[in-house]
Amino acid sequence: MDEFKEKIGNYWNGNPCGRKFVASEIGSRDYFSELTKTRYDLEPHIYEFLSGIDFKGKKVLEVGFGQGTDAAFMAEHGADYYGVDLSNEHLSISKKRFQLFGLKGNFRIADAENLPFDDNSFDMVYSNGVIHHTPDTQKTVDEIYRVLRPGGKAVVMVYHKNSYNYYINIMFLRRIGILMLSLPYATKILSRVLGEAEEVLIGHRNNLRKNGLKYLSAENFLSQNTDGPGNPLSKAYTKTQLKHMFAKFSKKKTEVRYLNKRWIPLIGRFLPKRVENALAKLWGWHLFIFAEK
Repeated sequence: MDEFKEKIGNYWNGNPCGRKFVASEIGSRDYFSELTKTRYDLEPHIYEFLSGIDFKGKKVLEVGFGQGTDAAFMAEHGADYYGVDLSNEHLSISKKRFQLFGLKGNFRIADAENLPFDDNSFDMVYSNGVIHHTPDTQKTVDEIYRVLRPGGKAVVMVYHKNSYNYYINIMFLRRIGILMLSLPYATKILSRVLGEAEEVLIGHRNNLRKNGLKYLSAENFLSQNTDGPGNPLSKAYTKTQLKHMFAKFSKKKTEVRYLNKRWIPLIGRFLPKRVENALAKLWGWHLFIFAEK
């Protein structure tokens, strides 16, 4: 792997997916149980999609397994599970999880742009919120196509550009908020108002002081405001762009989910669930593609 991809792996070594939401001792049974509950409570659409898939007897590859939450679900439901990730910390945690709960799976460190598997190896490839973090996302999609068997299916999620989170929250509201961080006591006040950890806001403030207004450029600002300050790379795609990347696949459809009410000032907490769900299907942050080779 090149130096930039090592940087990506090292970022996730220090910031494992979902760790900030869990208070239990890392690697304990309670930790993994809490991690699972938090993930599927915050993002119930993921559980909904996974529950609709028959994994029994299927050879499944997950590109970017994180702390192994979805991996465990697939293995528990009969998948012959394989997973790749850039993070050694993710690898260690996920192996520990499978050991604790008596699950079988195959994990390895690997680059999504150069999958270490033969052509036509898998019945399914699953990747949730990962391939938008690699420099050549198209190459990753081509690799997914290559390792799938004819008739095999891909389920992939990327960040959605035509969303409330991209245009209103990140590119407008957060830019204003970060400019305010130079004011006295701003980090404490905004932390309470936004529900964001104070150390995250301090990270943004320090980066703004170091880089000036260049920090607010669209490409850089997106990366710093999806998975935290210091994140090397994030990208977002429209439905048209995603379908174009999956053009080799014989069948494909897209669905949009996830509108975090915390991102909507003042009125977000009062939105009825049915309104939240309806808006999420139009302007949500998670863009899924379901494709068949």
